Amino acid sequence: MRPRRLVVVGDVLLDVDTVGSVERLCPDAPAPVVEVGTERRRAGGAGLAATFAAEDGCEVVLVCPLADDPAAAEVVRLLRPAVTVLPLPGRGSTPVKHRVMAGDRGLVRLDSGSGAVPDGRVPPSVREALECADGVLVSDYGRGTTSDSAVRSLIGEVAARRPVVWDPHPRGADPVAGSRLATPNAAEAAATSGLAGTDLAAVGAQADELVRRWSVGAVAVTLGARGALLSHGDGIPTLVPARPVHGPDPCGAGDRFASRAAVRLADGAVVSEALESAVEAATDFVAAGGPSTGGPPMATLEQVRARGGTVVATGGCFDLLHAGHVATLQAARRLGDRLVVCLNSDASVRRLKGAPRPLVPASDRARVLEALECVDAVVVFDEDTPAEALRRIRPDVWVKGGDYAGGHLPEQEVLAEWGGQAVAVPYLDGRSSTRLVRAAAHVPDRPRRNR
Repeated sequence: MRPRRLVVVGDVLLDVDTVGSVERLCPDAPAPVVEVGTERRRAGGAGLAATFAAEDGCEVVLVCPLADDPAAAEVVRLLRPAVTVLPLPGRGSTPVKHRVMAGDRGLVRLDSGSGAVPDGRVPPSVREALECADGVLVSDYGRGTTSDSAVRSLIGEVAARRPVVWDPHPRGADPVAGSRLATPNAAEAAATSGLAGTDLAAVGAQADELVRRWSVGAVAVTLGARGALLSHGDGIPTLVPARPVHGPDPCGAGDRFASRAAVRLADGAVVSEALESAVEAATDFVAAGGPSTGGPPMATLEQVRARGGTVVATGGCFDLLHAGHVATLQAARRLGDRLVVCLNSDASVRRLKGAPRPLVPASDRARVLEALECVDAVVVFDEDTPAEALRRIRPDVWVKGGDYAGGHLPEQEVLAEWGGQAVAVPYLDGRSSTRLVRAAAHVPDRPRRNR
């Protein structure tokens, strides 16, 4: 089973966070003095949405106008190897959003760059990617990509046969007719529909109007802490409430919502199922600290370490989760304050175990793992080993099952780069996914009763 292919189309940005502490004011102005601690860089805009989709186990292609400047090169570097970038010929410069933070609170944001705009030419590689896609996510940041007639025409062709999720922007173009789902936030829905009000009745009317105006299958209006409201244009809307969470930085939650909805629709889910999963993903992202996590929807590992806590990681394919897996995960979680699971992507599992593995796609394997109380976050990696994922997470402890005790792990050299330690924990003997697969393959069919 190959991984689902999702094409993300939109505008990319470079997000830079300079994080420090504030303990005094400047003597010559009423301004805080920031003692700089760390700097975080990540792909923003459609790049962030593409990153989220890759973490959910999709094979992701990002189609975007790309400027010829250092910021664009940095965005591509940050996205590889999880995301394949196919540039659209264009002009302009890469937008850079630079936030200065005191801990998890923003003090000021400095914006630069005009934005890269496509010039109407679409390379054959882009056409081929869209033709082979299982789904498309349009991540509009109002920079001109979604207004390009050639781009819109191609997306319209895809919408006739595959799910298209359109995350709109006030300065962007309307979704193409036939899109499966549009995901405006409450302010965008009110402004675009021309209907005022913030109560559920008003939001429902706004969503109904946008379904008709845009000629899309459904509109999901994101409502922040209230969840999301889904309308198909008539009948009773569906409201999916969000669980109460406290997160200092909700920036990026909309991208998390739209990306998860697109992934689930590409997996074959119906719109209401995709909406439930999208609300859950966005809520988890905010609860984990939002963009301050540096990418994946995990607890803020830097803050854990700053408090003297211990970050633990473990990894594997987890194809058919069984009691042996659960025992290892529970033991690993008891060794520290946060547990991150490095999960082999579908392509990685196939290279390691051969066809027809995996039996369960990465998006579903990640969802099952995330539902376990002992797991704080899941990071999907596409390589044969989790070395690069470990370099991003930098765990204090790397855990493997007891069948590795006394052996040598290739990850040990990687952990030595920052002083991490590999350990083995007891493993429940006789439990394995391979054994389950073999047993299931030899179970005889029950004889059918005559009726």
